[in-house]
Amino acid sequence: MSKFEKLIKEFYSLSNDIRIDEIKKILSYYGYTLASKKGSHFTFRKKGETPITIPVHGKTGIKKAYLEEIRKIIEKENESK
Repeated sequence: MSKFEKLIKEFYSLSNDIRIDEIKKILSYYGYTLASKKGSHFTFRKKGETPITIPVHGKTGIKKAYLEEIRKIIEKENESK
């Protein structure tokens, strides 16, 4: 199993332990780029897709609602491949 596959497996556990740098790796794999970072908010964009903004506040981790949004992106991208 590759490092990326392990990362995706960890991501699917929807753990609050996942870090923003891991989210960056996942989204960049699917063609998203970090368009802006304002304070604790990271906005990722991909041409033709709705941007996703993820707030990261201290040690509380990334909320499950945002992880669910990213999961939907992954599933949509995997369906189109």
